[in-house]
Amino acid sequence: MRQSAPVTGGPCWVELGTTDPESARRFYTRLFGWRPETDPRQEPGGYTVAYLGDAAVAGLAPLYQRSQPVAWNVSFAVADAEAALRAVEAAGGQPLFGPTEVFDAGRFAVAADPTGAVFQLWQAGAFPGAGAFNVPGSLGWVELLTRAPRQAVSFYTTVFGWSVDASPRYPQWGIDGADFGGMVTMDDKFPHEVPAHWLPYFAVDDVDDAAVTTTTAQGTVLMEPVSHPEGPRIAVLRDPQGAMFGVYRAADGG
Repeated sequence: MRQSAPVTGGPCWVELGTTDPESARRFYTRLFGWRPETDPRQEPGGYTVAYLGDAAVAGLAPLYQRSQPVAWNVSFAVADAEAALRAVEAAGGQPLFGPTEVFDAGRFAVAADPTGAVFQLWQAGAFPGAGAFNVPGSLGWVELLTRAPRQAVSFYTTVFGWSVDASPRYPQWGIDGADFGGMVTMDDKFPHEVPAHWLPYFAVDDVDDAAVTTTTAQGTVLMEPVSHPEGPRIAVLRDPQGAMFGVYRAADGG
């Protein structure tokens, strides 16, 4: 990801919904060096913001609904959450929640694309989104995994105006020439029960060390560290509660 600050249409925030927020705070603090701060007010329900120095980089929260899966969720910045939800519906997606006010921080909504991948929308108020990108411990890339890539391309380019590099190997999403994510077509190697989803990648100093740390902290390595030709060294991991995420070597870029 080349962006260094939230931009309209791009990924601006990432947050974890988990069954055990306290264990998650310990796990990710050990892995990424985060400094978690939990909102003491009753209304946020234990919402925690993770910091790198003074920069907010991610959110961690308990599950608010029984149907909510343990997962990392990607938020995209929009100028108008209601208008964005109308665009989602017109393009064949499904509004799922909101928009709702989050104090003076902004407006929040949840939607699903026509292929089933859930994502979030954020209309900034006092809080624009992450304060750091592409540095170790922060968001550096987002990846859509879907079984219907053509439908996904039509949807996201319509709703957000993204560009797409139509590479048959690994299409990439972009805004104004800056790529921020990619797309993987889910084939028979993916279990049928795994739905389409967005996968965040966090920058780290050393992918191999991150994989070892994940294992020793009771997480799982789903894809062993690998270096892609002309691309970064990456791995896909799962935390102890079951949320999947990727890591990539910061020195390689997003």
